[in-house]
Amino acid sequence: MSNSHPTLRDVARLAGVSHQTVSRVINGSEDVLPETRAIVEAAIEQLGYRPNAIARSMARGQTHTLACISPNLTDYTFASVIEGAEVEARQHDYFMLSSSATDPKAFQALVDELVGHRRVDGLIVINPYSDDRFLHIPENFPVVFVGARSHEKEICSVSLDDEKVAYEATRHLISLGHTNIALVTGPMEEDCSQDRAEGYRRALQEAGIAYDESKVLEGDWSASSGQRALLSFVESGNVPTAVFAQNDRMALGVLRAARDVNLKVPSQLAVIGVDDMPLSSYFDPPLTTMQQDMPLIGQEATRMLLEIIQKKTPAVRELKLSAQLVIRQSTSDKGGDS
Repeated sequence: MSNSHPTLRDVARLAGVSHQTVSRVINGSEDVLPETRAIVEAAIEQLGYRPNAIARSMARGQTHTLACISPNLTDYTFASVIEGAEVEARQHDYFMLSSSATDPKAFQALVDELVGHRRVDGLIVINPYSDDRFLHIPENFPVVFVGARSHEKEICSVSLDDEKVAYEATRHLISLGHTNIALVTGPMEEDCSQDRAEGYRRALQEAGIAYDESKVLEGDWSASSGQRALLSFVESGNVPTAVFAQNDRMALGVLRAARDVNLKVPSQLAVIGVDDMPLSSYFDPPLTTMQQDMPLIGQEATRMLLEIIQKKTPAVRELKLSAQLVIRQSTSDKGGDS
């Protein structure tokens, strides 16, 4: 029975050379005479031989595989970043593995497996400071952080310009005449929550509005935490006229709570979020939000990682991307998808 999958040795026999010579041709070695290379390439073409990509990568000391590790794979933001990263990796003939680690111990085990056994050429790590997982990232290994900025050591990172995003969101509420503006944050151990809180404070300060800690409540990115936050304001008698929720899901919870306590949106309560998740325009009322291009963040992270692997970029680089204000009915009766 004939072999339907020609091997490297089949190519060597047809070309009349050693299998080592065929291997050198496949791997792009310059230590092959031009006429010999031509004979081997003709034999490869004639047989329809397809080199084993994994074996080629191992021979070159590379796997042509990257990994993206996030706290989970179900969060819309994380999933969108990973989607963009995968698209960019494929365009450069790299595979992108995606995996989740819910805590530092699981993260360390995953990194030990991927890096310790040299299964990948580089890592993209989403939200590395949400816990102590950043401590388990190996030195001198290509890594790009997503959703983070430099802390103790210099890093390469791609993130939304969270301070600016929050500043612009708060400025939008101020431009509508609001001075009693509440803030619902994400977990405050995360960089983006801290930076968005700073942008909120800066916008208030520039407008001459006093910062009031009683108008700031911490959520956990979930809709239920946004709902609890507004109900807490109502129960305390400290009802704002506007709420900046640091993501759309918490903003959805604010909208639900407003309906529960008969606060009309936007005439009695204006609400703005961040992300522009796919259902934001279908909320009741449709949500004004700061639209971020999350797939682009993933694409830029992959580009940066490949530049590090190919030694085409400085050792340290931080890239921050902007967001676009999308005005809908939750802040203005005249709002639309603009």
